[in-house]
Amino acid sequence: MIKIQNYIGGKLIDPAGNGFLPNVNPATGEVYSQVPDSDERDLELAVQSAQKVFPQWSSTPAQERCNIMMRIAELIEQRLDHFVKAEVNDSGKTVSLASSLDIPRAAQNFRFYATAAVQFATEAHVMESGTVNYTLRQPIGVVGCISPWNLPLYLFTWKIVPALAAGNCVIGKPSEVTPMTAFELSKVCIEAGLPAGVLNIIHGLGPNAGMSIVKHPAVKAISFTGSTRAGREIAATAAPMFKKLSLELGGKNPNIIFADCDFEKMIQTTLKSSFDNQGEICLCGSRIIIEKSIYEKFKERFVAETKKLKVGDPLEKETNVGAIVSKQHFDKINYHIQLAKEEGGKILTGGNVIKMNGRCENGWFIEPTIIEGLPWNCRTNQEEIFGPVVTLLPFETEEEAIRLANSTEYGLSASIWTQNLSRAHRVGAQVQSGIIWINCWLLRDLRTPFGGMKNSGVGSEGGFEAMKFFTEAKNVCIKL
Repeated sequence: MIKIQNYIGGKLIDPAGNGFLPNVNPATGEVYSQVPDSDERDLELAVQSAQKVFPQWSSTPAQERCNIMMRIAELIEQRLDHFVKAEVNDSGKTVSLASSLDIPRAAQNFRFYATAAVQFATEAHVMESGTVNYTLRQPIGVVGCISPWNLPLYLFTWKIVPALAAGNCVIGKPSEVTPMTAFELSKVCIEAGLPAGVLNIIHGLGPNAGMSIVKHPAVKAISFTGSTRAGREIAATAAPMFKKLSLELGGKNPNIIFADCDFEKMIQTTLKSSFDNQGEICLCGSRIIIEKSIYEKFKERFVAETKKLKVGDPLEKETNVGAIVSKQHFDKINYHIQLAKEEGGKILTGGNVIKMNGRCENGWFIEPTIIEGLPWNCRTNQEEIFGPVVTLLPFETEEEAIRLANSTEYGLSASIWTQNLSRAHRVGAQVQSGIIWINCWLLRDLRTPFGGMKNSGVGSEGGFEAMKFFTEAKNVCIKL
């Protein structure tokens, strides 16, 4: 039984209350580690540690910060297999996805923001009177970063690294459902020589450990990725305290397919955007909106390709769809599949729980599921399911496609498939989503802003947007 520890003041320590939570391998259904059940006492210790080192870290030359973060990236890459296995056992995702996306991207996050630390620049403005204005971007102080369970190390580093690069000290809380790779990162940070207290990682439940970060007056900014419900609670607490907030929340993303698309490329990419990571990616396209003239052709082919996907042990390389991350989430997805049936939906394929043999006989597995025949405004087409479940919706006109795409409270991402360049620009401009992919999916340039519209969030991350969020702007005006 592995005992995970908090990382506070440069050391791995047990929680103050000596309480631990069970951590379950979703592929086997077995408890395989213990997670600290941290509370306000652990947070206070982390805050004190961060405050103590902040003057030193904030004044550390950018190149030195860069060198340390580069060293962390190197150590992650050297231990790729170790991190991959930890991520697979913790989250149920496939070994192929963890080894090609999650862990390499975590290392890339460190590399990108390490170099950003030495490239971050501000503007100067010269007035006709001979007055010069220039902008200083200074670190905020102690900041809080709370990350989700679906892409554990990927999204945890996506938050903490720009904050560190900008000279802040960070208190991070990974999801209690998938804490293992953040724990392994703690060990890497110690080995890489990150000064004690610059990064503190406390584990535990959202209402306890998470909200204690949000509520603490010394934590000046909160970056959170998770559900819209949790985002509302965080905003309700943090906004009256005038904390800076960056919230990346839920999605119900449309995938708009026009008849003139590159059909083969579209089919293969749509398969990935529907079922990669068991559909547990906030950017997955869960509503597939297809031009009516190719609806039947698409449906027949998409169902056939989906049936070829292998659901199985996440540790096996040939597995395409792994385990659902937790029993609670497993039950939620199954509830929505039954709800879709009650709302009149027709299951074209999937919709069933899969019972495995051997090592995974007690794991949580659901077939990739395709549903048609539902109205646009039913709960299945409006609520975030966050699993291997997609719905099909036909459309006749461009205007109808845009209306369907914009018909939910969310606005995180969208994919548009067409070879008509004018249409691509036109529809892309009218779809209400923070990121638009044309003839592709999940291609990310780390220099670009990332964020949602409507109930999908507040603020942008990525590139220098993240560096700006984790700094305060100060204008200096000099009369020559």
